[in-house]
Amino acid sequence: MEPTLLTDVTADMLCTKEETFGPLVPVIRFETEEEALAVANAANVGLAGYFYSQDVGQIWRVAEALEVGIVGVNEGLLSTPEATFGGVKQSGLGREGSKYGIDEYIEVKYMCYGGLKP
Repeated sequence: MEPTLLTDVTADMLCTKEETFGPLVPVIRFETEEEALAVANAANVGLAGYFYSQDVGQIWRVAEALEVGIVGVNEGLLSTPEATFGGVKQSGLGREGSKYGIDEYIEVKYMCYGGLKP
């Protein structure tokens, strides 16, 4: 499929409610940062989110508020072996890649020692 840019997209369209694994960019108009986050977080999936900004304060606010497992800021290609890969909501649990990818295969045990005498 050729890369496709959709304009005049509304929040009730299917492309805003499911993960599209292909070169599709739906563009939704918004007036405020809060409105954009509400639209982005309304989906029941959350693999990755992307946005552009030069404002460091806005970058931290939006990146933390996005309900996704991966955030790309001013970057479209964010997958790398060093980075964790995985989503939230219906995009799955767990991660692969990075030092966190092994967590799904580890059983953690907590041990607390007390009252030992020399």
